[in-house]
Amino acid sequence: MGTSMTNEDLSFDFDFLDKLIVGIGEVSQITGIPTRQIRYWEDKGIISSLTEEGGKNRRYDYKNIKKMLLVKELLDEGYTLDASAEKIKNRLGMIEQTLSRLKNTTTKKR
Repeated sequence: MGTSMTNEDLSFDFDFLDKLIVGIGEVSQITGIPTRQIRYWEDKGIISSLTEEGGKNRRYDYKNIKKMLLVKELLDEGYTLDASAEKIKNRLGMIEQTLSRLKNTTTKKR
């Protein structure tokens, strides 16, 4: 009585990730990164928020949440913040190329 899975079941939901927007408090809870550290990283230009007028209600998309997790991981490994930021910039470039190719592949198969 096993369930059969189709390619559709295994496909990555790119539309969901594109729409995923999370407030700073939720990001802090999910990632374990204090909100003041998230704000500092944004001030340094490492991440960016979809902040409304007046700097209130900082909200982050999937890409920036992923950056935060990578920064945290690299800092835990002993990298400096500047070295982490540079490494992430390079890594995200490769990730974006890969996701773009995957998105194009899954779109063509439909």
